[in-house]
Amino acid sequence: MALDPSRVGLVTDPHRVRWTTTESLLYALAVGAGQADPLRELSLTTENSAGVDQEVLPSFAVVLGFGQGLPDIGEYDPTRAVHAEQTIEVESPLASEGEADVSTTLTEMWDKDPHAMVWTETELRDPASGRVLARTRTGAFLGGAGGFGGERGPSSAWAAPERAADADIAFATRPDQALLYRLTGDRNPLHSDPAFAARGGFERPILHGMCTYGFATRLLLAELCGGSVARFRKISGRFARPAYPGDPMRLLVWRDEDGASFQVVTRDGEIVIDRGRLDLRPTDDASGGAEE
Repeated sequence: MALDPSRVGLVTDPHRVRWTTTESLLYALAVGAGQADPLRELSLTTENSAGVDQEVLPSFAVVLGFGQGLPDIGEYDPTRAVHAEQTIEVESPLASEGEADVSTTLTEMWDKDPHAMVWTETELRDPASGRVLARTRTGAFLGGAGGFGGERGPSSAWAAPERAADADIAFATRPDQALLYRLTGDRNPLHSDPAFAARGGFERPILHGMCTYGFATRLLLAELCGGSVARFRKISGRFARPAYPGDPMRLLVWRDEDGASFQVVTRDGEIVIDRGRLDLRPTDDASGGAEE
């Protein structure tokens, strides 16, 4: 049985996710907070520093919704499924500890014969009020899963601004970065097992795309608004190529009145994350903190 486009609209049963300061602190460390200087970014890396309230990176929302998985979409080869695009939107700063009800909807399925693209949207809601805390939108490329007779879907054009980047920020992950990031929940052996990575055609385990994405989120907030998580509204990007743990990379930033466009590239200029976009809230709309 092939993919079944009639299943678009299916929603997974909600499940309750709980997290503590341990999980939110671990996530910050896993995406590089405090790595360059352990005395900086204490609001992300500690919960008990004098005069410093703990804050949570908005991209942590993907970790909270990670275990939900796909609704039943039909048959495909999971070894050829690739995380292609990601969008994260939060309504207000995430709490350092709490709980949420998580559900995922299959929103789109496109036949790119011989391949396919599927899109899901995951919502995190406050269990008491039903208020939406965050939404994540995920695009997955399913190799060899096309040809089921569905629509090809829209195409979108994007180009980096035709001017020099306003900021060119060099950063590097640690050689053991993937081993640290996998502790946030994504235990795919592609990121840890050399034999598994070799079967996928890689010389060694690759870095999680969402780890690089988390680095970019953190660095963008620092560059654009002094690290204020309250200013964050939405981020999106497309994964263009894998990176390896320890690779030096650069974050290219083009500022505008609403936030910035961005790319993550290797030291040699090969694109790792493309079509990047960060939207900020106006200063007067930014919440002063998370609702506990």
